[in-house]
Amino acid sequence: MKNYIEDTYKQVRLQEGQRVIEQFLLACYFHPNLPTKELARKVLLPVPVATAIKKELIKAGAILQGSGVRCTAEGEAFIEQKLGYGGLDRELYEKLMRDDEAWKTELADLQEEMEAIFAGRPQVDVQLDQSKCTVETSMRRAILCLRHQSLVGKKILCVGDDDLVSISLGLLLKRLFPTGQGRLERIDVVDIDERFLQYITDVSKQKALSVACHQADLRQPLPKKLQGGYDCFFTDPPYTLQGMALFLSRGISGLQKQKGLSIFLSFAHKSPDFTLNMQREFVLAGLTVREVLSHFNEYEAAQMIGNKGQMIVLTTTELTAPTIKQPFLKSLYTGEETPSKREYQCKRCKGSIQVGAQAKIVTIEQLKKRGCPRCKHQSFELMSRRRAQD
Repeated sequence: MKNYIEDTYKQVRLQEGQRVIEQFLLACYFHPNLPTKELARKVLLPVPVATAIKKELIKAGAILQGSGVRCTAEGEAFIEQKLGYGGLDRELYEKLMRDDEAWKTELADLQEEMEAIFAGRPQVDVQLDQSKCTVETSMRRAILCLRHQSLVGKKILCVGDDDLVSISLGLLLKRLFPTGQGRLERIDVVDIDERFLQYITDVSKQKALSVACHQADLRQPLPKKLQGGYDCFFTDPPYTLQGMALFLSRGISGLQKQKGLSIFLSFAHKSPDFTLNMQREFVLAGLTVREVLSHFNEYEAAQMIGNKGQMIVLTTTELTAPTIKQPFLKSLYTGEETPSKREYQCKRCKGSIQVGAQAKIVTIEQLKKRGCPRCKHQSFELMSRRRAQD
């Protein structure tokens, strides 16, 4: 079978990259008989560029012009077999693509299923800047991936996944393709935390999802088997500038060398100066910002960031490349960059306990698990917090 996308791209060398040809073809498939101007609007292209793509796809036999533009039988077969849309629940897909809030009713039972899964996930490790996003956030990330046409038939990498985005992606795909036949997508997770990797693996087996886990320290380059093959990646990195740059670099090394690929970066809302430095990192990595969704992410018990975070959707360009290629030896996590000492008081015996990187008990989670050294009570109140050097 012809690869209409690659063949057309060879003839029409678009600055936007070959992904826009795929989007044009999908628009013809899902919205047959639209005029060229309307197709151009849907894929955000100038009309002359859309016309050039249309002419080449007609010449190749993928689409035809009548009262509007639509796919030929060969074009439909290519989309269903090679792009992975065969067996799609088209009604559900079109509802989710058309309406931002449709998933809340259409996938209400899936959200209940995710609630049960999230209830069993491991305790976060604050030393790794982990924080638990809500079920709704994880599902909204999966829907966002779908709406950017980065889910169906794609290879997806999760660079760290204490938020179980891989599970949300897998369950959404399972719902979109009820027969499960001919599925092409692949979801891989790379993380240092073996607890989460084991949990994701167990859930994936139980739910029959196409998710694979790989243990790796991202201070080191991405394992070679994970390099250069993915269509997009998700990451919710440590909320330090160097943490963001490192996780972005490792994710970029996993992507195919292609323009127009999506990166889904979750990050805390930061000051204007910090945001400027973030944007400099994007430019250095050859990335453009497609959209910024404020307050998109919500977290449980993450008071330090106000329980909210932003989603930044980035796009690859001709210049995209990792800014960090070698092993990373500098401070990475928030606790390393600004170590602190905290004093907690036991709510039962009123005893004082020191918590911090230089104390016997490093995190409040460890303290709650062990209990008060005096009375074993597991409820505490924060009394003071200061930098370790103070």
